[in-house]
Amino acid sequence: MSDAKAVADRLVKAKRLNALLTPSKDLRKSLAAQEAAARPTGVLYGMPVSVKDNICTLEFTTTCGSRILEGYQSPYEATAVAKLKAAGALIAGKTNCDEFAMGSSTEHSAYGRVLHPLDKTRVPGGSSGGSAALVAAGAVPAALGSETGGSVRQPAAFCGVVGMKPTYGRVSRYGLVAFGSSLDQIGVFGRSVHDAARVLSVISGRDPRDSTCEDRDPLRLPTVPESLQGFVIGLPREYFPAELDPAVRRACERAIRLIKELGAAVREVSLPHTPYAVPTYYVIAPAEASSNLARYDGVRYGPRFNGSADVRSLYRSTRGQGFGAEVRRRIMIGTYVLSAGYYDAYYKRAQQMRALIAQDFRNAFDRGVDLLFTPTVPSPAFKAGEKLSDPIAMYMSDIFTVTANLAGLPAMSLPIGRVKGLPIGGQLIGQAFLEDEMIEAAYALERVVPATEEA
Repeated sequence: MSDAKAVADRLVKAKRLNALLTPSKDLRKSLAAQEAAARPTGVLYGMPVSVKDNICTLEFTTTCGSRILEGYQSPYEATAVAKLKAAGALIAGKTNCDEFAMGSSTEHSAYGRVLHPLDKTRVPGGSSGGSAALVAAGAVPAALGSETGGSVRQPAAFCGVVGMKPTYGRVSRYGLVAFGSSLDQIGVFGRSVHDAARVLSVISGRDPRDSTCEDRDPLRLPTVPESLQGFVIGLPREYFPAELDPAVRRACERAIRLIKELGAAVREVSLPHTPYAVPTYYVIAPAEASSNLARYDGVRYGPRFNGSADVRSLYRSTRGQGFGAEVRRRIMIGTYVLSAGYYDAYYKRAQQMRALIAQDFRNAFDRGVDLLFTPTVPSPAFKAGEKLSDPIAMYMSDIFTVTANLAGLPAMSLPIGRVKGLPIGGQLIGQAFLEDEMIEAAYALERVVPATEEA
């Protein structure tokens, strides 16, 4: 418990990162109450876990990093949060994020950008940058984030921590504020594979309140393997383009060499529709966002911006002042691609391409590949402000992560090296509901890959 008490002090010191929007005021009291209990209960007994601010909690506000939900107190809590508490975890506060999880740098929060824990001039990734930064800074051993197109794995890679995204339907979305409903998932950050996997196992499992949650038992953790003998690891050629950052390529090549030394067979595969993943994602996700965010109108949630003469002007003023530029951009894109004249040309074709991307993965796994290994992101963390004026360049930082969301597959990022002190992440993509195989391989890789060695 002494370690957990130190977390409260580290959370205070982490304020400089602007990663925590709402800290726990009662963390020390909760620790004292647990110490006074007759005996420890729960597999996460005493573990402080921070929660991204688009996941509903009872004791904290849920703002989604937006002014339009400023001060909003949810009347219910997310299933994932309830399961954490039941396992003995302590909720350490709500973390800063891109507004409504729309962003790749946590620069789109209405409450200011999150600083990278190793270099304040750089971004921690997004949209779950606050959760990643807190774990990387050592303030908490684990944190919850959310994924729509890589928003756990990308900041995990930038910050040098482990980030896991489960199969779509493995973890209940009940209490996760909707952005893109067919893509959204709750994911986990940890300082180690074991920390992240342990939390993921706790929050997984069936939930009658979420119709998209599969009727499956909670994830069971595998044992740490001595080798990867018997594994076949696929290397998608489309994820190693000529323009890949040289340091990222070197770190991946070193990891691949160590995978072979662990006894795994390595095979090149092709996922031919990968080049279409980003445009496909940025049609489907904004389309779903435009529908989900229609509920924020100044009537039911958050503040009402006054000066409105009628309902139309009320909606316009509330959304215009309450939503940030990136959210407004995506709502407009989504409304456009769903409009009667353009639905078939954009949204329908994007859904057809999504099916082809998912088929690419099935083809690779049907040919005997167990897991895929790729870079998590094309480069280390970029400078703050570097891509704000070019949304397309920002979107391209998700080029290696959006495919797993479109296909609904489990994936994770783990540190595999550094360049000039900045972390580099390697990604494992697994087969649906076979997170145990992915975690088993990650255990082995974590043991041998030099996560802090310069590439």
